[in-house]
Amino acid sequence: MPPSDDTALSVTELNRRARQALEQDVGDVWVEGELSGVSRPSSGHVYFTLKDERAQLRCALFRTRARFVAAPMRDGDRVKVRGRVSLFEPRGDYQLIAEAVQAAGEGELLAAYERLKAKLDAEGVFANGRALPFPPRHLLVLSSPTGAAIRDVLAVLAARWPLAQVTLIPVPVQGREAAPAMIAALGLLNRQAALDPGRDAILLTRGGGSLEDLWAFNDEHLARAIFHSRLPVMSAVGHEVDVTLADFAADHRAPTPSAAAEQLVPDRRELLQRLQALESRLLRAQRARLDTEAQRLDHLRARLRHPGEVLAFRRRQLEQLEGRLRRAMQARLETARRHEADLERRLALRSPERRLEQETRRLTLARQRLHQAMPRTLTHQRERLAAVARELQAVSPLAVLGRGYAILENDEGRVIHHATDTRPGERLTARLGEGRLALEVLPGEDAD
Repeated sequence: MPPSDDTALSVTELNRRARQALEQDVGDVWVEGELSGVSRPSSGHVYFTLKDERAQLRCALFRTRARFVAAPMRDGDRVKVRGRVSLFEPRGDYQLIAEAVQAAGEGELLAAYERLKAKLDAEGVFANGRALPFPPRHLLVLSSPTGAAIRDVLAVLAARWPLAQVTLIPVPVQGREAAPAMIAALGLLNRQAALDPGRDAILLTRGGGSLEDLWAFNDEHLARAIFHSRLPVMSAVGHEVDVTLADFAADHRAPTPSAAAEQLVPDRRELLQRLQALESRLLRAQRARLDTEAQRLDHLRARLRHPGEVLAFRRRQLEQLEGRLRRAMQARLETARRHEADLERRLALRSPERRLEQETRRLTLARQRLHQAMPRTLTHQRERLAAVARELQAVSPLAVLGRGYAILENDEGRVIHHATDTRPGERLTARLGEGRLALEVLPGEDAD
């Protein structure tokens, strides 16, 4: 029966659990085997496979740790790798994340090297990075006077920059005496540099060899002496795959003695080619500038005229400008005159005397019309008043009173409509067509 959606794991979740289980249960381990498929992409990481007769293991050595690995790491080499077992989740690949790599058989020596390197790195001894003079005025070389390294350095310097001033300070580069001798030489050179400012760079170098042969350059005190040197130091020890503590402590590292010489001085042949190219560019630019200036000179000569012609031309220009000025002034005056006449005309139209005269005429005409209209208006109004009076007389109650009727009112002025509205002894007023009568109500008999 298939699992429900709630119980099924995604591929991502399963790989995550597998990685966590591997990292927690196995942890850091040492694994010995043969290198195969060593790959160094541009990222600086190193990818390889570690195998024996019956199995193989994918490994990844990241850039931050790869620069501290002294083992050559070539296909077929037998090495010991320290790292943590993990799983690359996106592809589900089981792998070993390498932290250190050492050649099999050199385990104790490499372990001591790794411990000392970590100690010095934590103290900041590997933090040097001063710029080297280019080229140095006086290069001080600490090396064996009979080794191949000094011969390579001098040969490259002579070929590239014969002007270089080089002083060899012979020191042993192998054995127990090597590190103390190099430390003493560094101290002496720094003291002399305070008296002779022309000495401005130190090259510490020797040829290749085994880990035991190069062990003097892994001395802790030598690394500290290089770090505290007032003069900048370049280290070029062994071959490109050989990395010592002196390389880390120095301001700059070269993979070989010859490469160190190439980095310290320019190539005279390249400089000569650059100077020749600059000379060619300068000559071309000079010729182009001369051609341009010649063209400008021809143009100026063509434009150059006799002073009399220039004066005549300027005189004609002046006459033309004078005529234009006169015409412009006349036009400006004519415009001003027209504007002034227009303002005077408009002022005359808006003069207070003119407006007063107009208003006086209007007032006289209005008074005449008023005198003419008043008699007609009074006659008309009298006729309207007589008509209204006649209409009012026709509907007036006084007209009824004139025919013999009367209106009874009590003391309060209220009209008496019924006999029951009165009481015996009450005084009434009778309003007649002409005049008024005072009346008193007498007690009467009730009708049967």
